[in-house]
Amino acid sequence: MTLTEFDTQLSQLLHIEQFPMDPSLNGIQVSNSAPAEKQLRKIAYAVDACTETIERATAAGADLLLVHHGILWGQCSRITGTYYKRIAALLAADMALYACHLPIDAHPVFGNNAVLAARLALSDIQPFGTWRGALIGCIGTLPEPLTTYEAAACLFPEETPVVLPFGPEKISRVAIISGGAGDDVDQAIAAGADLFVTGEIGHENYHIARENHISVIGGGHYRSETGGVTAIGQYISQEFGIETIFIDVPTGL
Repeated sequence: MTLTEFDTQLSQLLHIEQFPMDPSLNGIQVSNSAPAEKQLRKIAYAVDACTETIERATAAGADLLLVHHGILWGQCSRITGTYYKRIAALLAADMALYACHLPIDAHPVFGNNAVLAARLALSDIQPFGTWRGALIGCIGTLPEPLTTYEAAACLFPEETPVVLPFGPEKISRVAIISGGAGDDVDQAIAAGADLFVTGEIGHENYHIARENHISVIGGGHYRSETGGVTAIGQYISQEFGIETIFIDVPTGL
């Protein structure tokens, strides 16, 4: 599979055209030297297109790096400093960069929020959470009521997430938006959720949650968004027979 063919397949799979409001320039952000000819034999996937991720993908022999957070947001920057180092490392390795932001958040199967919902075995899942006119999260019902801490253990078993246990003792209705969506607790309250799951929780979200009797779990921006790229990486390996590798660069945030 070439980079050109990969772009066609991923664009269709993730419905990239449905997210024109996304500030990320989704799709190929940096090409390789022969996008219609060079075969992709190994694909690395990661959350962030940082220098460490690029260097580790290069060391692993990857031909392409697939990320959730790319390096192009809305408009091009001057190619200096950190930005230069990232692009230079990609070009030196002849490794393409493919980024996909909101389409990975929102996808009903491979999305960050869908993966978190699956960890809780939610049923009656519906789209939830509007950002710039796009529904990017989901909301559903637990098969059996859980405490907030039990839900946190299911969602982030290897982490110690931030927990605001202000909802009912046993929760049933769960709203999810990964990443930096703490302010969207208001949407979860309006939707009648007992629990709101996200990545980052801000100071100002604490009292909103407490005063409205809703629990909140913040698993960290990074950890809440590893699921989408991992699910897509596994799909690529199984569907196209291409070797893949996950580059894990946790920030603890």
